[in-house]
Amino acid sequence: MLDSFRRGWAGVREDVDAALDRDPATTSRLEMVLASPGLHAVWAHRVSHALWRRGARLPARVLSQVTRSVTGIEIHPGARIGRRFFIDHGMGVVIGETAEVGDDVMLYHGVTLGGRSMARVKRHPTVGDGVTMGAGARVLGPVVVGNGAQVGANAVVVKDVPAHAIATGVPARIRLPQRQEDPLEALYAEPALWI
Repeated sequence: MLDSFRRGWAGVREDVDAALDRDPATTSRLEMVLASPGLHAVWAHRVSHALWRRGARLPARVLSQVTRSVTGIEIHPGARIGRRFFIDHGMGVVIGETAEVGDDVMLYHGVTLGGRSMARVKRHPTVGDGVTMGAGARVLGPVVVGNGAQVGANAVVVKDVPAHAIATGVPARIRLPQRQEDPLEALYAEPALWI
């Protein structure tokens, strides 16, 4: 029991540290803990996901809906979320039941990890480690977004994105950054460089 508590507390500290690293507008741990809807949604999801895995599906869904009402962020209890996950601003984020999100992922407001099928299959995205998704991005269906990839604001992704690639536009076009290219600058590259 004590080990479980220590692991849980270490995870909370890790989440707060990751959030502080990614949010230059926050000046203290206390501010982050008290005023970050993204962190609150992630913490509530960790509880609802544990309930879901233990077969307590109704309480898990109720908790996720209460969290949605409070934070504006909807994460289905069945979704699998990695470590140091951070949602900046948060409002309007939706993560579907079969979504899988890796470690060190950052989402901005309005991101949807949604499905394109009503079948009871893997119908939501798999997001690798170290991925960043801009505001309003939509990743739809059982696509894979590779490690270190970036999805630009308002992009609509309906096919796999390779590791360390950049996806922007509607529908998203994929490109690999050139050597020595700043990843943020790569989001604004000339169209000739796109594949």
